[in-house]
Amino acid sequence: MGQQENLTLLPMSAAAAAAEDSAAARSPASGRVFTAGLVAAWYTSNIGVLLLNKFLLSTYGFRFPVFLTACHMSACALLSYAAAAFSSRPGSPPVRSRRQLARVALLGAVFCGSVVAGNVSLRFLPVSFNQAVGATTPFFTAVLAYAVAARREAFATYAALVPVVAGVVIATGGEPSFHLFGFIMCVGATAARALKTVLQGILLSSEEEKLNSMDLLRYMAPVAVILLIPATLIMERDALSMVTALAREDPSFIWILICNSSLAYFVNLTNFLVTKHTSPLTLQVLGNAKGAVAVVVSILIFRNPVTFMGMLGYGITVAGVVLYGEAKKRSK
Repeated sequence: MGQQENLTLLPMSAAAAAAEDSAAARSPASGRVFTAGLVAAWYTSNIGVLLLNKFLLSTYGFRFPVFLTACHMSACALLSYAAAAFSSRPGSPPVRSRRQLARVALLGAVFCGSVVAGNVSLRFLPVSFNQAVGATTPFFTAVLAYAVAARREAFATYAALVPVVAGVVIATGGEPSFHLFGFIMCVGATAARALKTVLQGILLSSEEEKLNSMDLLRYMAPVAVILLIPATLIMERDALSMVTALAREDPSFIWILICNSSLAYFVNLTNFLVTKHTSPLTLQVLGNAKGAVAVVVSILIFRNPVTFMGMLGYGITVAGVVLYGEAKKRSK
């Protein structure tokens, strides 16, 4: 989890609405402190779920990424509906037609695929390299926007994607822990995140169908759970018995799993709130910095080997992402 959403803001979730009311009543200084707290929570939840995924799937030896994703989606569904149930504000707009429901279901399936592929990649790749590949999301978004929606960008915008891809090529050549299957899964997860962004813009483009990211998550998460339960039973038949065995050996395992699953929801919630309380440019800068922080923290915790070429490649990719954002902003 933890991918950023393209947000179309409509009526807010209960938590978001309460946060905005509370922030509005504060002084500018208090407002800055509040926003800084949101950013810290965003960083903590994003990096926390990433590191816990890596710990469970690799270090701990819990080799069931589909089951883990099902836990994430179940927590997102339960916590989303709990937030809506305790809301003191008017509810979010419901899905209005079978056509819209089918569109949300399609987005849920793509979203589900991206999270599963990302979790699978963490079994085989270090977090640092996973983040380097994930930084190429703008490249896939631009390519898929052209392929699916025939949406073209300015030449400068496409030119900025060259260092994005070149950096990952350099990082791949300098990655001592490179694993081909893990790399393919990571690229697939990145492409699926980009596809979801493009499809969301197309399928929920009318004013009647627009949903903010938290309401969309509330509708997509149950779809993902419905898809993941049979997938787990077919692909990971030993998952439940392993969970039972691990819980008996180490009772803390269940708490780690619950914490990890809950963080998956808070990744989306804090991303929504940070987007609401900062500018798009600030969000872009914070997002780039978040990836770098995740890389440094993961290296310190997991002690995975890194090379100069690997870090150089990641740096070039991040620089390309920054240039892409600037070029896209100027082309508007």
